[in-house]
Amino acid sequence: MGDSLVDAGDVRSVVTAAVTALRTVDGADWQAPAGGLDWSCWETVEHVADDLFAYAGQLAAEQPPTDRYVPWGYKRTRDGAPALTVYVDPEHGTEGLLQALDAAGGLLAATVRVSPEERRGFHPYGISDACGFAAMGIVEVLVHLHDVAQTLRFPWSPEPDVCARVLARLFPDVPAGDDPWAALLWATGRAELPGHPRRTDWRWYA
Repeated sequence: MGDSLVDAGDVRSVVTAAVTALRTVDGADWQAPAGGLDWSCWETVEHVADDLFAYAGQLAAEQPPTDRYVPWGYKRTRDGAPALTVYVDPEHGTEGLLQALDAAGGLLAATVRVSPEERRGFHPYGISDACGFAAMGIVEVLVHLHDVAQTLRFPWSPEPDVCARVLARLFPDVPAGDDPWAALLWATGRAELPGHPRRTDWRWYA
């Protein structure tokens, strides 16, 4: 991918770290709300898997749409739940959920790896290249694992380097500073940052 800030290897390593961390709390209450979200921990991880799958889909066609999402069908399991294409059979428990997350991460990593540099796909925050979709997928994993970790109580502290590169790709108005992870949490409305009011509305630039 040339001089891209974020690549397929970053997607793979971040998803692997997420799956490893989540396996340490397999026996916890995954139906409890994830941090400050209205979604349960299960729904939040399912949402992340769905996003990784969807981002792969936005790039995978020979001529991806640049005016809309690929028209996968989706639905909600309840009012207030995330709208999803990818669902996990609860019969397979949290291990099944984590297998789906791992597989969806692999789909995005593989698609990013083979996408030509000139290929572009639709996202409502901007038409994006493979580097952008890799970065978007990584943000989904990083910040939603933070949400889940607040409830299920497991350590989650991503590599500063990948946080800094994701910030540079998607949040050009946010300096990484001395703590890129804190800056990313602030950029996505999840934490305070000294000298800056907490964000109540945010977006990235795909």
